[in-house]
Amino acid sequence: MENKKRALGRGLEELFNSESLEIEKLESRIMEDASKDEVVEIPLSELRSNPYQPRKVFDEESLKELSDSIKEYGVFQPIIVKKSIKGYDIIAGERRVKASKMVGLTTIPAIVRDFSDAQMMQIALLENLQRENLTAIEEANAYKEIIEALQITQDDLARKIGKSRSHVTNMLGLLRLPKPVQDLILTNKISMGHARVLSKLEDYNQINELADKVVKESLSVRNLENIVDSGYKRTVEIKKRETTSNKELKYVEDALEEKLGTKVKILNNKVQISYSSIKDLNRILEILKIDIG
Repeated sequence: MENKKRALGRGLEELFNSESLEIEKLESRIMEDASKDEVVEIPLSELRSNPYQPRKVFDEESLKELSDSIKEYGVFQPIIVKKSIKGYDIIAGERRVKASKMVGLTTIPAIVRDFSDAQMMQIALLENLQRENLTAIEEANAYKEIIEALQITQDDLARKIGKSRSHVTNMLGLLRLPKPVQDLILTNKISMGHARVLSKLEDYNQINELADKVVKESLSVRNLENIVDSGYKRTVEIKKRETTSNKELKYVEDALEEKLGTKVKILNNKVQISYSSIKDLNRILEILKIDIG
């Protein structure tokens, strides 16, 4: 236990196990616990991204502003890293690392700490959520990965990151969209508002077709809603009737969706489970303990 305290810092175990976790509080605790000798200069060439980093696309303008600040004032706050087999994994501070490289620096101040994979994942997610918005798909994938890795419920995750349960559920629902549409969200070509409208549709061809239309014609969310309401009105009406007739089983659908992390519909004595890919299907089969050899 004493070794663990020296590795993580006093009180960090309690901080990780609390209901909520704030990245500012975490870094402040590490800074307070570190002696001057523990802040070391590490070659930028020896650093690699946190393998659990959810951000795939970094805002160039934001990085440029940070690099200008670093050029003038230096790196104000040390990054946090973990020693790996070759060099160091970045735990917190990837934007500072990228901006320092843009300036042409060769080293960066850092504090070395030992974290578990689960803690690395939490920090990477929280740093991005609380400091710079992720794209909707990056956020959804981060939620999915942390739920699976930590074996927690959507409610647990919502409490830990300070979001509503419905927000977490809606974000995870985006992962059921076709991959080409997810890529459009990832690159900010369509917004979260557009994605929510598209996620209400079942037909992948219709979803892809409408997503392309949004990009090519610069449709607003309201425009898209009007198209869906007029062009797919019958589909919408059928879905509403199905929902009404199965109100008594809604709690079962909700329980299954929370357990499986995917959309579930009970209709006409059938249970329909949605999946986004073969990998996602295998994940569901594992949860259900179904071995297909």
